[in-house]
Amino acid sequence: MEFVLLLLMVTACAAITQDLSGKMFTFPQETNTAYVKLTPNRLDFGAITVCLRTITDLNRNHALFSLSATPSDNAFLIFKPTGDGIQVFVHNKPETFGGEDYKVNTWHSICSTWDSVTGVAQLWLDNKPFIRKYVGGARIKNPSIIIGQEQDSHGGGFDKTQSFVGMISDVHMWDYTLSACEIQKYMLDRNLTPGNVFNWKALDYRTYGRVLTEQKSTCSCTE
Repeated sequence: MEFVLLLLMVTACAAITQDLSGKMFTFPQETNTAYVKLTPNRLDFGAITVCLRTITDLNRNHALFSLSATPSDNAFLIFKPTGDGIQVFVHNKPETFGGEDYKVNTWHSICSTWDSVTGVAQLWLDNKPFIRKYVGGARIKNPSIIIGQEQDSHGGGFDKTQSFVGMISDVHMWDYTLSACEIQKYMLDRNLTPGNVFNWKALDYRTYGRVLTEQKSTCSCTE
């Protein structure tokens, strides 16, 4: 009876959604053990939009958002390689979008869309849209969704040299492609329709390793 009660308590805690408004996940060190696993409220996708805000001082490769689904480890991956550009992978196929304005130690807003009908993906960086590119791809099913690490296998296979170090906030995901106007609302933080797959204001997640959930705040000091 005690074991059953404990199991129910653990399950209940894992299932609780939290409003993370005004907060951020902090990944303070390079490691292959620290990450956040996000729980989507659906498991079959013919289209995807992901938006997030991020700041880092990394100049090396790092993952910003990793969705793995059998048989594609990189079923939908937003990845910052060394040098210019930001990559979006769909079913392991990458396309590079201009990212020369992606600066270290600066908060950036990023959105990416993909639609299986057209096979087209697009990226926005700080309210700047890049050209739409064909990546193809069939529907994505049974995803494992992680931030902080890049999945080389479904739910694992982490490499610390591709880990994220910095802060991430305001993560949303939709099962359709947002319009340019809706993406602009996200970029400007104005009356956004929350993600219907997961929503930063009601997020179902679990942290592993050294990940901090902290207030995202700015300070203006005067004499």
